[in-house]
Amino acid sequence: MNFITEPGRIWLPGEDGKVLAEVTFPLDERGVAQIDHTFVDGSLRGQGMAGQLLAALAAHLRSEGIKASPVCSYALSWFQKHPDQQDLLA
Repeated sequence: MNFITEPGRIWLPGEDGKVLAEVTFPLDERGVAQIDHTFVDGSLRGQGMAGQLLAALAAHLRSEGIKASPVCSYALSWFQKHPDQQDLLA
């Protein structure tokens, strides 16, 4: 996937520039990423796109040395299912 990484956001644009998938993670005052929103367009649901977004986010956070606090329900569930990523949690 050709995700675009921006401060506080990783997303996948469609050919028309429309957001097809996105995870947002603004940093709080402690510098902890608050994973507050995960979105996947209906055309991509059921294909593991949200999991790919969170895996890309985990890799990004790890490379930047940033800890995370999952707030949205999908992120909470993803971290529960991936014990190998628990070191990223604040």
